[in-house]
Amino acid sequence: MNELNGKVALISGASKGIGAATARFMAEQGVKLVLAARTESSLQELAKEIIDAGGAAVAIGCDVAKYEDVEKAVDAAISNFGKLDILVNNAGLIEPIARLADSDPESWVTAADVNYKGVYFGLRAALPHMLKAGQGTIVNVSSGAATGALEGWSHYCSSKAAALSLTKCADVEYRDQGITVVGMSPGTVATGMQVSIKASGINRVSQLDPSVHIPAEWPAKAIAWLCTEEGKAYAGTDFSLKTEEGRKAIGLDA
Repeated sequence: MNELNGKVALISGASKGIGAATARFMAEQGVKLVLAARTESSLQELAKEIIDAGGAAVAIGCDVAKYEDVEKAVDAAISNFGKLDILVNNAGLIEPIARLADSDPESWVTAADVNYKGVYFGLRAALPHMLKAGQGTIVNVSSGAATGALEGWSHYCSSKAAALSLTKCADVEYRDQGITVVGMSPGTVATGMQVSIKASGINRVSQLDPSVHIPAEWPAKAIAWLCTEEGKAYAGTDFSLKTEEGRKAIGLDA
């Protein structure tokens, strides 16, 4: 992935899980990073780790459900590194897991704001800069839930479906202007989200043995690969790590 060297990427939800793994992997490829998440203290630790290893990173507190926060994160990329080549819309919520009749309306909407509106806000803030540069890649971290229905996950399934529609719309609108917008559906990943899912005891995903979950480093590698020329073949779709084709494409065993 030598072609990523010198690129500038903004990663939301970068303080843990897939976001943090993606930051570390991209830093190894020479990508300059803007790390965004609500927990700024964890971000500062990650940024220091990357800088100490010879990389470039800045941390910024950001609630993706607030457009002004996302806009500030994009501005941080421009002010610190002079450009924005890559946006990874990774921030996401699955809690609280509950059937519709038992769901808390405020919490339900909060998850939808992060999972759906947060993707729109990222697109809206980043696209003008990318269009001006005539190039850019936006990876929206998706899920198999975007095309399915799971008990207790109405907030997650519906918001991920909406985000997938945004991926498709953005591709239709901007592919011919040098912008690649693609989704990445990793399957089940060994992150803190799986702890919450397991504890809920609702639907088949909560019954999975922890050993079946893939490490966060796999989707991190997939996200980086989708930012290369080869990844453009999947523009406007959700690239899936659950398929043999997907895993082989990024150099993993099927």
